[in-house]
Amino acid sequence: MSSTLKLLKDGESVVDPNSTVGGGVDDVYGEDRASEDQLITPWTVSVASGYTLLRDPHHNKGLAFTERERDSHYLRGLLPPAVSTQELQEKKLMQNIRSYEVPLHKYVAMMELEERNERLFYKLLIDNVEELLPVVYTPTVGEACQKYGSIFKRPQGLYISLKEKGKILEVLRNWPERNIQVIVVTDGERILGLGDLGCQGMGIPVGKLALYTALGGVRPSACLPVTIDVGTNNQKLLDDEFYIGLKQKRATGKEYYDLLEEFMYAVKQNYGEKVLIQFEDFANHNAFELLAKYKTSHLVFNDDIQGTASVVLAGLIASLKLLGGSLADHTFLFLGAGEAGTGIAELIALEISTKTNIPVEEARKKIWLVDSKGLIVSSRKESLQHFKKSWAHEHEPLTTLLDAVKAIKPSVLIGTSGVGQTFTKDVIEAVAAVNERPLIMALSNPTSQAECTAEQAYTWTEGRAIFSSGSPFDPYEYNGNLFIPGQANNAYIFPGLGFGLVISGAIRVHDEMLLAASEALANQVTQEHYDKGMIYPPLTNIRKISANIAANVAAKAYDLGLATRLPRPADLVKYAESCMYTPNYRAYR
Repeated sequence: MSSTLKLLKDGESVVDPNSTVGGGVDDVYGEDRASEDQLITPWTVSVASGYTLLRDPHHNKGLAFTERERDSHYLRGLLPPAVSTQELQEKKLMQNIRSYEVPLHKYVAMMELEERNERLFYKLLIDNVEELLPVVYTPTVGEACQKYGSIFKRPQGLYISLKEKGKILEVLRNWPERNIQVIVVTDGERILGLGDLGCQGMGIPVGKLALYTALGGVRPSACLPVTIDVGTNNQKLLDDEFYIGLKQKRATGKEYYDLLEEFMYAVKQNYGEKVLIQFEDFANHNAFELLAKYKTSHLVFNDDIQGTASVVLAGLIASLKLLGGSLADHTFLFLGAGEAGTGIAELIALEISTKTNIPVEEARKKIWLVDSKGLIVSSRKESLQHFKKSWAHEHEPLTTLLDAVKAIKPSVLIGTSGVGQTFTKDVIEAVAAVNERPLIMALSNPTSQAECTAEQAYTWTEGRAIFSSGSPFDPYEYNGNLFIPGQANNAYIFPGLGFGLVISGAIRVHDEMLLAASEALANQVTQEHYDKGMIYPPLTNIRKISANIAANVAAKAYDLGLATRLPRPADLVKYAESCMYTPNYRAYR
């Protein structure tokens, strides 16, 4: 096997131009290794030219085709005479997108751009990440999923329904790309905080993979969005004549798990051992089951359980500079005990255990959870779902969040309930009464489902709160001080984590990799950020952040013996940066 790296005289490792890029997937045409001034061939099945070239989103450059390219690729007369630059195209499109007042219109405009000019789409997204992230991801993607049947134009991703049972491997082979590194899959049962959207949940895998490319550097051609359609229990969709999925109630039990098992093993057979499968927006009862079942046989990751946990833990680690003490010195209270809440709680306990050398079981005692029936306590253990049992501590039963706050006296209040406005004025004032600087994390998405707003958190604590949310809130001024709310956005973590798995050729995901990702993100918060009350770095630096996370995750994969890309690069950060996809136009022969 040819080495991925060659050693220079000064000992620095760089990418060998004859090797493969990013986890062992061949870059057949050398496109990702080409510098902007090198010539590449715009291959499809044959050389793309003329009208077909203008209709190919992977190679289309619109008015940016040069005079020479217009001659050599039969484009004369098919374009207006003006020759533009990618920068000018970007300026024009951003003006157009900013002219829309409705976020969903901006979303549709971005998706249409992706369908006609892929590189320009990613150029816009990378250069304007803070402005466009809420458009292509939360909160706007939630509305897009709700209306997916109406705005659906061209298929994006692969739809696998019960009709394809027994033929999933054939369906996977219908996808035009053969070298896949990352798959994001949903069954649409629990889309954000919006519930069962069935087949229309495809907007989530599409949006997530756009971020894998823009923020994490995975090539678009190496990404595959998948929706598993087993029906929907959303009667409104079943009655909708424009609904694009199976019009039947959800399959459950053996029928459901048999379809998922066929999918998982077909993916492994078709794409190999090192393809990352990210589970997204599965309902609790399936999410935990699928992760437990496949984590020992596949490279799998659940963003709702593990990604959310990792990004929240990063915020907690960073916040210690403002709160003081260590994680073990704080008491945590959650509202919400589903996959997000219990996932975060478990990773916090693991971090405390790692740093203090106490058993995880002991570390869990610092963490309390409230579900729809009240505080989770040992007297309720027999009636609890299996993933809640670890959090049933000795305490008298309490039925309300306010009673739990008064009894537990948490220094950190975390909301993962999916229910808006549940952190009431009484609740936040009770937390503020026992903490000089209470940390309040209202994490439920979209914005309408946040447990409280940034304004409420700052106002009800008289400006003492450290606040973070799942969806973005604008900066808020209180008593002459400007507060910048943090956003515990999974986009900080999963692109870098996934890219780290890809570039190391990891074959399994380990909890220690999640801790490594959290610590790498927390380390990107500077004193300048702390001075503004921030516990997450600005998203404007997300590519650099992702490279550092990828390097940390890859390092852990090598340390654990789970990496297959050998030898190990001397400088993993530089290696990660060198493997990242860039959307600048290439010159065509």
